[in-house]
Amino acid sequence: MSLALATLIYEWRRYMAAIVALAFSGMMVLVMLGLFTGIIHADFATTERSRADIFVLPVKAASMVNSNPSLPARVQPQIYLNPHVTEVRSLEEIFGQWVNTPGPGAKQVQKFVNVWGVDTVPNAVTLPVDYTEEQRIALMEPGAIAVDASNLVALGAKLNGKASINGHTVFVRAILHGYQSLEQPSLTASRDTVRRLSRAGADGTGTDDTGPLMVRIDNPLLADVVVAQLNAASHGAYRAWTAKQFNQANENAVMSQQIVGVMLVFLTVMAILIGVGITSQTLRGAILSNIREFASLRALGISMFSLRWIVVEMSIWAGVAGIGMAGFITWLATVAAGGAGLPLVIRPQPALMICVMLMVIAVVSGALAMGVLKHSQPADLLR
Repeated sequence: MSLALATLIYEWRRYMAAIVALAFSGMMVLVMLGLFTGIIHADFATTERSRADIFVLPVKAASMVNSNPSLPARVQPQIYLNPHVTEVRSLEEIFGQWVNTPGPGAKQVQKFVNVWGVDTVPNAVTLPVDYTEEQRIALMEPGAIAVDASNLVALGAKLNGKASINGHTVFVRAILHGYQSLEQPSLTASRDTVRRLSRAGADGTGTDDTGPLMVRIDNPLLADVVVAQLNAASHGAYRAWTAKQFNQANENAVMSQQIVGVMLVFLTVMAILIGVGITSQTLRGAILSNIREFASLRALGISMFSLRWIVVEMSIWAGVAGIGMAGFITWLATVAAGGAGLPLVIRPQPALMICVMLMVIAVVSGALAMGVLKHSQPADLLR
């Protein structure tokens, strides 16, 4: 065991503040990033949890965010020309005014909502995989809708409650979980109900256009191959995406929005400043309290370079301990968020980047604390 690690273990109380500062710095950034990611994927849960292997959008549409994903209706039969395609359905989504039916003494709630349309036949490509059989059957009723549990209070809704959307009566027949929306509340209904709720007309759009297409193929492992084939045969009429590409594009589009980017940059900068400030001062204080031991090492002929390396090694071990504590605290936060119904998605790549950030903070803090070593003069041992 090295001298730096032995000192850190023996004097752990002196270094605990630095470890805790590193842990909370990493946890703060990771949890906020995970919360943003979780909210985004909950917002697009209807498409991400569908059985679609491929999505088809207009050529100029970079994602579903801030773009017009409508396609000419003639595109749908063209997709069937590929021999691997087994099912193609359009993605229905409409927006409207929600007005609840309040109970005695309750206030009426009016909200702008969006409603996703799914097919209620068993194993439909548009039907999310986490819908229960009871929820699927419930949505078969004309006017039936499903509401995420997190939106019940905001909408003034309850199971089997009545409301209206765009002047059409609807009934809450199912309660979902994990379908929170980043902006307005998001509801789900059958395709027929969505088209009836649309202001435009019975076809849901009032035009010859259709929504983006959700495609299922006979072998999901061939998704990349089929996407390439579809794009080669599109002649600029559409662009096919694998489900993974489509989901990543939607996430990147939301993350690139100015307010989200500014908040993440601000949190990262604050975490770095807090981590460096507290960790460097803690290491400085701990080294200063052991300055006579460092002076003794110098009296024994240990070079200043070696002493500095001991400080760096101590900061590295403090960083390792901080990363371990950050992982534990993040796990607790994930469990707490799950219990509270908050979507929290922690991914390996951002977690690895934050671990690197914490290690850099620890090493920089150790470098800033090296100035204390100038007080380690062997002559001080004679006082």
